[in-house]
Amino acid sequence: MPRAAEYSGYTIVFDLDGTLIDTAPDLAAALNHVMLGIGRPQLAPATVRGLVGHGARALIERGMAASGGQPSEPELQTLLQRFLAYYGANIANHSKPFPGVIETLADLRARQALLAVCTNKPAGLSRQLFTALGMGNQFDAVVGGDSLAVRKPDPTHVIEAIRAAGGDPARAVMVGDSAADIDAARAARVPAVAVSFGYSVTAAQALGADLVIDRFDTLIEALPKLLRLDRAG
Repeated sequence: MPRAAEYSGYTIVFDLDGTLIDTAPDLAAALNHVMLGIGRPQLAPATVRGLVGHGARALIERGMAASGGQPSEPELQTLLQRFLAYYGANIANHSKPFPGVIETLADLRARQALLAVCTNKPAGLSRQLFTALGMGNQFDAVVGGDSLAVRKPDPTHVIEAIRAAGGDPARAVMVGDSAADIDAARAARVPAVAVSFGYSVTAAQALGADLVIDRFDTLIEALPKLLRLDRAG
């Protein structure tokens, strides 16, 4: 059984896409909807997985580059709006939390940890997705790619997510699946956990995290050591 208040005053920050939720199927559908509309070949979901992590605009740019070249800036803006409209209307058709996520969040809540999300996905779409999946009340803060003037890998994004949850960066851990997550955490002097089941094209073991986990439910047992890491060096 969880020990009450074990993590009181500590903040656990999570990336969203590829860390908490497997969103690749719905992101791929939205991207391919845009591609089809301009006569570009569609991309396999496995290909799209490797393009996720830096927000919708970057996803479209990468998708276009993989299918024949970049659009002009005006065309890119039009494609971005089409993507966001389609994705917002189909945000949880196939997306689902990774195994162990719901149980682990509940466990952390029971131990009174503060929970924050730091994602390059727009904040409104992030909250919409959480609500659609019955996770709308799980987090103390959701800081999206449009919440600040900067985003991951800028460390300010992580720091502000911690503060928005009511936490202290000196008593926090970041959990993510990409170089943007781990680089932002390390620059913020926050211990970092990389999940091996996410969307990174670089192996999780090569991202420079303090710990790599293969299953979400193993996070709980790793936290006591991570929360006591010496961050002075």
